[in-house]
This record gives sequence, structure tokens and C-alpha cells, in this order.
Amino acid sequence: MTRRAVITGIGVAAPNGLGAEAYWAATLEGRSGIGPITRFDPAGYPFRVAGEIGDFAAAQHVPSRLIPQTDNWTHLGLTSAALALEDAGADPAAFPEYEMAVVTASSSGGTEFGQREIERLWSKGPSWVGAYQSIAWFYAATTGQISIRHGMRGPCGVVCAEQAGALDAVGQARQLIRSGTALVVTGGTDASLCPYGLTAQHSNGRLSESDDPERAYLPFGVGAAGYVPGEGGAMLVTEDADDARARSAPVVYGEIAGYAATFDPRPGSGREPGLRRAMELALADAGMSAGEVDVVFADAAGVPELDLSEAAAINALFGSRGVPVTAPKTMTGRLYAGGAALDLACALLCMRDGVIPPTTGVTELAPGCDLDLVRGAAREARVRAAMVAARGYGGFNAAVIVTKTDQRRSRWHRSPRSPSTT
Repeated sequence: MTRRAVITGIGVAAPNGLGAEAYWAATLEGRSGIGPITRFDPAGYPFRVAGEIGDFAAAQHVPSRLIPQTDNWTHLGLTSAALALEDAGADPAAFPEYEMAVVTASSSGGTEFGQREIERLWSKGPSWVGAYQSIAWFYAATTGQISIRHGMRGPCGVVCAEQAGALDAVGQARQLIRSGTALVVTGGTDASLCPYGLTAQHSNGRLSESDDPERAYLPFGVGAAGYVPGEGGAMLVTEDADDARARSAPVVYGEIAGYAATFDPRPGSGREPGLRRAMELALADAGMSAGEVDVVFADAAGVPELDLSEAAAINALFGSRGVPVTAPKTMTGRLYAGGAALDLACALLCMRDGVIPPTTGVTELAPGCDLDLVRGAAREARVRAAMVAARGYGGFNAAVIVTKTDQRRSRWHRSPRSPSTT
């Protein structure tokens, strides 16, 4: 393949920051967006905390007619996409409409809208069929709305693989760029912080029931007892490296160097879960060795048996404490379809500034989780390649490797917390 897929724009909507720079500053400072649920009264529910995004100016990026017709999920997706295009300096009007595409992930989004429809069912009596049709339509709404909003009529799609979905979407975006598509908006956002959505999620038995925002989500740590749900995610603009250079893109954050996905064997088979294999295949796809990866952004389920399984996979591939590992999602919660996209955005910013964000809250590693987990504070490091790993409920696994590019090397960005470079 002569066309190389690079990322030229990042748009973030996260519980601890709206916009890439606000999110990145909060993450490096260890500032969490997890707190008591305020979206609805959680009394009577076993969950008490979540990663909520506060009020934001949705009207700035969402057509006014859509605001009452959609929910927070679509608002976050449209906003993140607009921020990513702005960051990339990419005006969709300057691209042929059939050479632009949108590929995003979807998982539990649309449930807030579904909650409203169900409430209307009892108050005004619309049919169950109408309510469920409305909910089903939402599962493709973000991709469709981004496509319509920006006139992107190329090959568009939605990937449904829960937390792993955004990495699968990025892998598909890379393939579209290699096949000749000029620009792809990819990534994912999610929002399901309502009684309907959280009750459905709670059925998997993995949600934390702690009411302490600082101790509710402790992946790889002593006291881990599930994860905290959150909302938000990230959208990314991908282009061919030569095309980005030709149009003088303001920045190239990195290249999508490797991608792979696997599926777990059936329960009870005695076979190893597929996460390690996904990471190995991503390395092979990138033509890299494990020693060339400078940091791993972990899936970090926060469920003891899943944490042990992931730690074993990382150590089998990189060696015991062989690579720095981080899980900044401890400051946002797990964002489902948006989670891996936000991790990928964080990995790109980590490479840009040469600093690995911390995993907050974890003070003591659980037995068996012998990882070089970045804790307490951000760690300065030379980061030329980062791996993002993700697992989706139901057996999905994915891994993406991003690397620095020559274009970016000559345009090094220094933040106030970045190390000096030579």
C-alpha cells in the first residue's frame, strides 16, 4: 500500500473536558470528571457515580431543529466531529463529496432518547412499535447526521462492538484511505446515562456500585469492583499522508500503523481470550516488534478477573513490567463506543507532547497485575509508538498502533507540561 493513513484532527467530548486541549490538560493534571449522578435521581438504583458531561453549547455545532429531535449522544457526536474537522483545518466544501466518508462506532447510544419515548408512551400513548423504531434509528444516527451535516457521501458505516468498536472503525477508516477515499471522519461517542440505559448495562454485572468517585473505578488495583460508566468519546480526521502534506494540514498527529481484531473463544472452551492475539496481530500488521512500543493504553475493565487476564496478555507480549501501561479512563469512566476513540486521541496527544497520562485512584496493584502502571502523576517519556487495546462485552477484542510521522517531527508542539526536545 502506498497510501498511508494519518490522523490530522482530533475532536473530544469527555466528562473532564470539552475539546482536545481542555481534556488533555485535565488528564495530565489527574483531574477527574467522575462524580455523583445528577442527570436523574439515582435513589433506588445500585449505581451512584458516573462520568457525566455538563452543559455545553450544543447549538454551536448542532442544527437547532435537531436539538429537540435527538439526544445527548448525537449532540456529542456532531460536536466532536466539528471540532475534529476544525482542528484538521479541513473544510468539507473543499473536498469532492463522494470522496469523504464517516465510519463510527455505536454501542449503547440512543438510550436517553429511548427513555424519553418510553416516558411519552405512558403520558401520551404512542405505540410501542413507534418507540422502538425511533430507538433503532438512533443506532445509525451519529454517522448519518455527521454525513448529512458535512456533505460526506462516500462509503459510510457503523461498527457495533461495544468498547472495541471505535478501534474497528479506525481500522475501517484506514482501509478506506488506502482505497482512495480522501478524508474519513472516524471514532465514536456514546451516551446512556439514564435509568433505561444504566439498568441495561447493570445486567452484565460489571458496573461498580461504589458511591466514592475516587475509589469506584480501580483497574488493576486492590479493591477493584467494577467500572464506572461515562459518556462522550472522540472523533478523528484521517487522510492520506501525502494528501495532508499537499493541502498543508496544520498538524499530523500520527499514522495508523497497525490494526487487528479478534473474538474470544466460547466460554468453557479452556482456550485463551483473544486480546493477546489481537495485540500480536496489530504488531505484525505494523511490521513492528513489541520492543518498539513505548506505551500501552489498556482496556482496564476494573473487574478483577478481567484485569488479571489483560495483565497476563500484556506481560506475555512485552515481558513483566516491560512497557509503561496507563488507563486515563479512570478519570472519565468507560465510554462504551466512545472509550477506545478517546484512548486513541489520548495516545496521539501523548506522542505529541512526550508525556504519559496517569491512571488515577490506583494506589496498590492487585496480586497478579504486575504491570508498570503509570500512577499518581504523568510521566515524561519519549513516545514514538503507542498501542491502544480494547475489549467489548460479548467477546470483541481490538488493538491499534499509532506512530509518529516525519511531518510531525518537524512541527513539535510543546505544552506547558511537555519536556524540552532536541
